[in-house]
Amino acid sequence: MKKVLCAGEINVDLVLQGYTEFPVPGKEVLVQDFAMVLGSATAIMAMGLARLGTPVAFVGRVGDDVWGRYCLEDMASRGIDLSRVLRGGGLKTGVTVSITHPLDRALVTYLGAISALTGADVPDAAMAGLDHLHASSFFFQEGLRPGFPDLFARARRARLTTSLDTGYDSSGEWNGGLRETLRETDLFFPNEVELAALTGTEDPAEGLDRLENGRTRVVAKLGKNGAMTRDGGRVLHVPAYPVETVDTTGAGDSFNAGFLHRWLQGAPIVECLRLGAACGALSTLGLGGTGAQPTLADAEALVARGR
Repeated sequence: MKKVLCAGEINVDLVLQGYTEFPVPGKEVLVQDFAMVLGSATAIMAMGLARLGTPVAFVGRVGDDVWGRYCLEDMASRGIDLSRVLRGGGLKTGVTVSITHPLDRALVTYLGAISALTGADVPDAAMAGLDHLHASSFFFQEGLRPGFPDLFARARRARLTTSLDTGYDSSGEWNGGLRETLRETDLFFPNEVELAALTGTEDPAEGLDRLENGRTRVVAKLGKNGAMTRDGGRVLHVPAYPVETVDTTGAGDSFNAGFLHRWLQGAPIVECLRLGAACGALSTLGLGGTGAQPTLADAEALVARGR
């Protein structure tokens, strides 16, 4: 079983679910449910991988506060190796308020310790004995972003494969060294909004072509329209699995976990897409990004039914 190092952000999500109308300034609205859960794309991805049975280690930063302790306890409950996590240092753990609806969600984030992680916090020694490096939230990780190309290049020299999920760029620039990082990246996981912003086209197949660099496999997450990648000159597309969605928070991160779990086993790409789609769908059955993440057996059962 190959082992994965996840490098990135750890924060708590405060999830407000089931609004009757979206809040606007000067007006209060009510929601149907609330939960405090582990958040952040990289941590949710790590939790999904661990749930599927992939050994996971994590490197990141948290504050020495109630939010940080809550997050680490939750991650430890899935067996994630937290020995590389840096704690305290006068930082506050990041917090995201997620205002969700079964069809979409809006996020408000305080970065806190998320922006403090740097490339120096992920030395070569942190990658020893591991097989793959994954990072998410490229644009949110302000401290790590300048070091991403070097970090992924060092991982490659250490014979780790690599994967990246950008997350949203609130600046609207969609650059910041991303193209340089992709030259050292094996798997890239943009969603449909990110793919369109990066490539200037709403056609996902054309977007895949525009990101072609001779090295990186781009896997486009298309929400209700499934997922797509190019393989051997042809487009592979799998539909989404229909489920009774409760909350879409972290669905893309759970997709990443499912795809990567299969990919690390050397499975055919279409099978990686199918397991990713199943993990993403099943993760929406509960509040927050991690509470409904499936076991491998649950995800494989959905794939089998979908055939």
